[in-house]
Amino acid sequence: MKIIYLHQYFTTPTMHGGTRSYELARRLVGMGHEVHLVTSDTEPTQDAKGWRETNESGIHVHWLPVPYSNSMSYADRMRAFSHFALNSAHRAMRLSGDVVFATSTPLTIAVPGILASRWNNKPMVFEVRDLWPALPIAVGALKSRPAILAAQLLERAAYAGAAHIVALSPGMKAGVEAAGVSPEKITVIPNLCDPERFHVPASAGARFRSKYPWLGDRPMVLYAGTLGLVNGVDYLVRVAADMLDRDPEVRFVIMGHGREEQALHGLADRLGVRDRNLFFLPSVPKAEIPSVLSAATIATSLFTDVPGMQDNSANKFFDALAASRPLALNYGGWQAELIERERFGLCLPPKDTAAASELLESRVRDSRWLTEAGARAGRLGRERFSADSAAHRLAEVLQRAVASA
Repeated sequence: MKIIYLHQYFTTPTMHGGTRSYELARRLVGMGHEVHLVTSDTEPTQDAKGWRETNESGIHVHWLPVPYSNSMSYADRMRAFSHFALNSAHRAMRLSGDVVFATSTPLTIAVPGILASRWNNKPMVFEVRDLWPALPIAVGALKSRPAILAAQLLERAAYAGAAHIVALSPGMKAGVEAAGVSPEKITVIPNLCDPERFHVPASAGARFRSKYPWLGDRPMVLYAGTLGLVNGVDYLVRVAADMLDRDPEVRFVIMGHGREEQALHGLADRLGVRDRNLFFLPSVPKAEIPSVLSAATIATSLFTDVPGMQDNSANKFFDALAASRPLALNYGGWQAELIERERFGLCLPPKDTAAASELLESRVRDSRWLTEAGARAGRLGRERFSADSAAHRLAEVLQRAVASA
């Protein structure tokens, strides 16, 4: 098959961010498929004018310069989404192909997906990474009635225009069904693990620790990811404040960037934890995350406490599995149920940071529990969420869509 893969925020391991599309696409190439990935260059050089093309592990990538960051205003982000949607539509229409695979977010990726599909009379498969616009509405990012109505209409158009839909969690599948889509039209392919990439020697973690005198061999609770509104990382700052009275040697590390970064620094200063037991580090490329996780005692996946967040399929969750690290999260849903059933981590109460601190304190120095939970996490990642398995399932979905067109 010739696959036209649309993802506005595609990243490779040398870049910052999740690499789901990279891992799936390179495996599709390995199966003998031709993959053209249409994406944006979010940090273009000043002289960047139009499309450029590169080969990334056999993936033919088409890059359009569209500056973007999580710290941009809502209006600026909407302009970036619209600019990419219109220009990528022209690109995808010219590329033709056997099938169009469009992955959100943002939801505006449906525009080039639908246009390319109809122009070339080829099927579109649409991947739902988040339930947009439900989540932006829930956190207050989408407020005006006309904007909400437009987003809801686009959501319905995306579902109606797709030959098949891929959802990243059971909750997302239920959300798509609630919009009137038949369950037979939806396949769940959760986020994925690449244990080979994350299996690094203990010395990698030791080197990371040796760079920071404040860390040494102390317990380390890690958050590595976006510092956005929906992530609710202020929760971890408050947990760190409570931990000062329980075990001041436990180190909390927040690694990342985003629009809430300065607010988090201010909160950490007010609570007296910054550079005492909580430390901010800059974001690193995906290729460096395995070493960081190797140094972590417990990894975390966090979200603000709003309806719908429990249906997420967070990269942080699956990276912890791939790295065989115990995981703590502060939301319910299918991932919390998995932790309870498979016993590879902790479910922290979302509204009680003191209780969360107490629970972390009870485990962060328990070497037997840490070893056993880490081993269970690694086994689950290999057996249930491998990138190889996910890529084969996606190939089957795409091939069925082509065959039935």
